[in-house]
Amino acid sequence: MSIFDIIGPIMVGPSSSHTAGAVKIGYLSRKLMGEKIHLAKIYLHGSFLTTGKGHGTDRALVAGLLGMKPDDIRIPQSFALAEKEGMAVEFGGIDLREAHPNSVKLILTGVSGRELEILASSLGGGRIRINQIDGLDASFSGDYPTLVVHNLDQPGYVTEVTSMLSHKSINIATMQLYRDHRGGEAIMVLECDEEISPDFISWLKERKGIRKVIYLSLEESS
Repeated sequence: MSIFDIIGPIMVGPSSSHTAGAVKIGYLSRKLMGEKIHLAKIYLHGSFLTTGKGHGTDRALVAGLLGMKPDDIRIPQSFALAEKEGMAVEFGGIDLREAHPNSVKLILTGVSGRELEILASSLGGGRIRINQIDGLDASFSGDYPTLVVHNLDQPGYVTEVTSMLSHKSINIATMQLYRDHRGGEAIMVLECDEEISPDFISWLKERKGIRKVIYLSLEESS
């Protein structure tokens, strides 16, 4: 247990789960997208849907998608700032079976036309969990540099990726493997102790059978 589990994070807003956690979900989603967001379709579930408006969950999610962190004093003005930046936002409700009560589904379109779908939950104390990416399971916290690789469910891909990370002296903190069905689409989620270079990401994207590569860097954009 960390000190943040006891006193909560430094934040703007009334609730660590409905506000700070929501900002972090939006912020990490923006980082995963890797570019400014043109359109954000936001579907709230459970407590996020029923009590989120009073806690500012909607504004918090938009603030995070704009690149703000939980302590940013501009969070209450996020709707106006989104309009100014040309980011369109649509809200709706959704019933996500067996999902955490504080959950949201984001369907994002970047300025380049790139699309990204994320299902995430706020766990309290400012902690969050990314549960799915593009419809496939991908459970991670966003507290480590994280590599998400979509690939064909065939032998060799996990070995190739982990061997190259070892060659680059990058230590894997956790690794999770998922697939939709045997021989179909698979995903590997690797939380790492070190940042991964852009050259490695570019190399990986060019490998045969690699469908999509998403990288969460914890470094601040310049």
